[in-house]
Amino acid sequence: MMKVIQLLIALILAVQISAQDTRENFRYSIVKTDKLITIDGADNDEAWSAIADIPYFINHWPSDSGQADALTKVKVTYDEEFMYVLVTCYDNGSRVVQSLRRDDDDGHWNSDNFTLVIDPMNNKQNGFMFGVNAGGSQIEAQLNLDGAWTRYDQNWDNKWYSSVENYEDHWLVEMAIPFKTLRYSPNQSEWGINFIRGDMERNVYSTWTQFPLNYGGIDLNFMGTLDWVENPKKASGKVVLIPYVAGGTQRDFEESEQRSYQKASDVGMDAKVAITGSLNLDLTVNPDFSNVDVDQQVTNLSRFSIFFPERRNFFLENGDIFSNFGSWQISPFFSRRIGLQDGEQVPILYGARLSGNISNKTRVGLLNVQTREIDSISSQNYSVAAFHQQVLDRSVIKAIFINRQAGNTELDSEYARNGGLEFAYLSNNGKFGNTFRFHTATTPEKLDDNHFYGFGGNYNGRSLRSGWTFDVVGKNYITELGFNPRIENYNAVTEETERKGYTRINPWVVYRFFPKSGSLNQHGPRTWHMVWLNRDGSGLNERSHGYAYDFNFKNTSSIRLQAQDREVNLPVPTSLIGDDFTPLPVANYHFATYWINYNTDRRKRFGMDFQLQYGKFFNGTRWNTASTLNFRTQPWGNFSVTYNYNKVELPGEYGQANLHLFRANAQVSFTNAMFLTSAIQFNSQNENYNFFTRFQWRYRPMSDLFLVYTDNYEMDGLGLKNRQVVFKATYWLNL
Repeated sequence: MMKVIQLLIALILAVQISAQDTRENFRYSIVKTDKLITIDGADNDEAWSAIADIPYFINHWPSDSGQADALTKVKVTYDEEFMYVLVTCYDNGSRVVQSLRRDDDDGHWNSDNFTLVIDPMNNKQNGFMFGVNAGGSQIEAQLNLDGAWTRYDQNWDNKWYSSVENYEDHWLVEMAIPFKTLRYSPNQSEWGINFIRGDMERNVYSTWTQFPLNYGGIDLNFMGTLDWVENPKKASGKVVLIPYVAGGTQRDFEESEQRSYQKASDVGMDAKVAITGSLNLDLTVNPDFSNVDVDQQVTNLSRFSIFFPERRNFFLENGDIFSNFGSWQISPFFSRRIGLQDGEQVPILYGARLSGNISNKTRVGLLNVQTREIDSISSQNYSVAAFHQQVLDRSVIKAIFINRQAGNTELDSEYARNGGLEFAYLSNNGKFGNTFRFHTATTPEKLDDNHFYGFGGNYNGRSLRSGWTFDVVGKNYITELGFNPRIENYNAVTEETERKGYTRINPWVVYRFFPKSGSLNQHGPRTWHMVWLNRDGSGLNERSHGYAYDFNFKNTSSIRLQAQDREVNLPVPTSLIGDDFTPLPVANYHFATYWINYNTDRRKRFGMDFQLQYGKFFNGTRWNTASTLNFRTQPWGNFSVTYNYNKVELPGEYGQANLHLFRANAQVSFTNAMFLTSAIQFNSQNENYNFFTRFQWRYRPMSDLFLVYTDNYEMDGLGLKNRQVVFKATYWLNL
């Protein structure tokens, strides 16, 4: 028995050590060059001949052992201004390029691709990602640790250079990353680093370091070490100015007093100031977000609001410092609330954000934004302070404070405040994580039952993965700058909103099989369970139990079979399909739904995603079909058509609805720096047709010209509701 215990202890220690060994066992010494390197997709610069290479990669997915069949070689060097990377990706000449559009998530990972990830602070908490596909399309992102998972945000945008050239038996990548783009300490002699290659002909991913496939290739915990023989100096050039000029015309055809197009012009500026190598100050004056991509329309048959992601660049850099708080659908801070009130845009006068590392284990974020008073909407000042302190090896203590202060208390309440403290524990090997949290909200009314607290975590094994959440949310945990939709219950009869607190319990389990032969990469079951209990002691609010089986094939196609059982004690009369019908009454509803999802080989020029769903829906039935057809003209064009149809039949006076959602997308890449994006959307639930097209020309790194055209039409007779044409030019100026 003692031998068994000793063996178990040895195995646990081996697992713990293996997570740390990637940084010990995979090391690359970076040597400075005094030779000129030209970023042209060729390896004939004299500097490269003196640099040692990483000779091969190791399989990571769908197998995590053995040397990759497709040979990949990497060299890294630097000079006073740049870190350089040279990559040679050998193959048989057959390559997939989904898109030339920059910052295209699918266009990167579903193409033949190469990705560099680095952790300059070497603390396994955050970092940077730079990647290209075989067509030369760039993607850059910030990495951050969210619980046990390494996430990336490709909305982050910064200056760097790359060139890709394709040859008969290989394709070659050269990168030059300015040190001023990175956040690092000149005293840090070891950085975390890894390289990932996607080989679409074989549908495999390989990495420099070897680690279990249940962790993503970009995982911060499994990087190797970049040894600086001579530490990089602090980057020169502390200030970047990004002025813009914008102009356009718009008209609201539904406003009878507005009989002509209203012309407008504007100027503003963003600035980036490097306080230290790892701490950055971002400033904005009169920011303009007219070039931001349009939100995709959705059909909402739930009782609550839907989350749309932040897309505005000012709020994105180091955004995880502020946003990585809370739980699923409970976010104390959601930056998209700033500059938007009751669906109406509110102009931002200025903003400032200080964010980054003040020491190797301490990150801070300070944000202040001032909006303008318009019509009946008060001006607001928003302040947010966040603090992350790394403890143990990979765990973090986090704190956040949020304040909204009204400029005109006759138009809005004086203030709304939130504060919170969290402890996120993560084991050294990344297999086990758990976060404990406590948050509170304060308003001028001094309401009680104003807390949110709980815990949530996960276990991430090779085959078995599981997670759990326990949250208690008071009915007066009000998050004016956050996202907490479930406490708001709209009564469709009284047309009033009632706040109701709840307790949520959410365990889930996934198991995966990895066949050694056949057409499947992996398959297995998963199950998830959610229970919401009323805080007032009245028992069950809602429960949901889901069961699924997934099949992932070697040719990138997949099939998912799912079933879900739900019980809802509806707390208020609710309209789910429109205001033209009698709201569903307060009652108990028990129903089940079944659906199947299928997507074809993503490497083909023609592709399809298909979903079919049928089941009970409250006291009626719901039938749903959704399909997307894709056509790719490699590498310059991607065209897709999506149609989503919901047929909801409720008994008698509760109504029937046929809800249609249509979207046609066209993405055309004239070059790696010139793009045209167009979308036509029709949403019968919102009674709106929308046409959006945006032309972007990146005429120099981080400097853009935009031309944006938007129309919105009524459903009946296609009457024009509003039209807008916007021109915007930005310029990146280093001082």
